[in-house]
Amino acid sequence: MTAPRNITCVEIGGIPIALSTCDEGFHDLLRQRYDGFLSSSRPEFELEFDLTRSGPVSDDDVRVRRDGNDWLIERGDFQARWNPLIGRGRVRQNANPYSLDSVLRILHSLILAQRGGFLLHAASAICDGRAYLFSGVSGAGKTTMTRLAPADVTLLTDEISYLRPNADGYSAFGTPFAGELARAGENCTAAVEALFFLEQGPENRVDELSSAEAVRRLMRNILFFAEDQGLVEKLLATACEFVARVPIRRLTFYPDARVWDEVRNFARNFAGNLQEVPEHA
Repeated sequence: MTAPRNITCVEIGGIPIALSTCDEGFHDLLRQRYDGFLSSSRPEFELEFDLTRSGPVSDDDVRVRRDGNDWLIERGDFQARWNPLIGRGRVRQNANPYSLDSVLRILHSLILAQRGGFLLHAASAICDGRAYLFSGVSGAGKTTMTRLAPADVTLLTDEISYLRPNADGYSAFGTPFAGELARAGENCTAAVEALFFLEQGPENRVDELSSAEAVRRLMRNILFFAEDQGLVEKLLATACEFVARVPIRRLTFYPDARVWDEVRNFARNFAGNLQEVPEHA
């Protein structure tokens, strides 16, 4: 007799995905790992999990490629096949939750690419009701920005920002994908006010970036693994659209809490500039 499958629905970025497994221990791990992101919504997609023996997360490069209508997603610690036309897939992996994180991140990156959104290697947080993104190369200060955040700032993520278009621009969503803080973000969302590319320096300063430089930096930090020229071209178009609709600046900062005053000052000044009406003779 086939063991019954236990189903948990995990909703990240407003996209509910059903995760099913016959292993009760793994089912419990799923519910603990994604506590705060569990959902009773009707799933848009479903992944079935078959477990191999436990083992560490692989250092191998991930491969994401087409096989007919399916996507094949492979690394040393997991293999997955997902059909976007029917919204279902099957994953064979060890019981390590970080392997599952990788599968979900890749799956969401594929879904978002078709919907005009993307995952960005960036910290993000809600301040005064708006979302701010902090991106850069490793060591630029993403985790530092979240550690320095005032108590009234809500953490969305210190590692991977989840972005989707809305009527006026883009929205950022909290994710359970933790970085150095080892803490999941809050399951909430806000409109994106600005994206800052971080550099550490002797003072706090916000500088303009050209559109071409902003697109170049953005593309360098978008998480995308698929070997698919069509989706890569679509992602480039999305990056150009994002740069056209969201203020993007370089933030040079000294690592103390005053950098958040600079973020708030930018928001006030930018809003003030938008409200100014030019005088006509």
